[in-house]
Amino acid sequence: MDGANSRDQPEFGPAADDRAIIERSRQEPEQFALLFRRHADGLSRYVTRRLGQQNAEDIVAEVFLTAFRQRDRFDPSRADARPWLHGIAANLIRRHHRDETRWLRALERTGVDPVADSAADLAEARLTADAAARAVAAAVAALGPQQRDVVLLITWAGLTYDQAAEALGIPEGTVRSRMNRARSRLRAALAEFRPDEYLRNEEISHA
Repeated sequence: MDGANSRDQPEFGPAADDRAIIERSRQEPEQFALLFRRHADGLSRYVTRRLGQQNAEDIVAEVFLTAFRQRDRFDPSRADARPWLHGIAANLIRRHHRDETRWLRALERTGVDPVADSAADLAEARLTADAAARAVAAAVAALGPQQRDVVLLITWAGLTYDQAAEALGIPEGTVRSRMNRARSRLRAALAEFRPDEYLRNEEISHA
């Protein structure tokens, strides 16, 4: 785009929703870069927690490349692109199920959270103490892939139940059911470490 056209089409401000950015990117593809700047860091932290830094960079790049290619499919009734982006990420992460399990087992042994510093402001999703990190990693590694996706989208990605359902393309009731089945295992693993600080949703904290 030349300089004159750039002046005619100002950048979106921080208040612009993702839907508007994606809509405009259909005519002006360069606008899609704003979606990347807005969500890449959060998505990278999430994928790094699940697969480690080595795989995260490639997966995040593939998420946004896929999203760009499929932007015409984005549901215009949705204002927030995070569930859509995390849904793409979930499909890619499933290809690395064995890598993820090995990564979680390594975290269980070491207790070292790879993004603890960069995600320090996300108290609900933070693995704080080494012992708690190991307990969490062991419990999450023991979950089946479907339960794991639900639990980590809600706890680590910070999505709501309905957003997790959107990301995974399943009914919200299924999300709640999977979360409930995983809850007792996670709560037992975290009993010594204030599970309410990790599992923030009130439906997890109450039977």
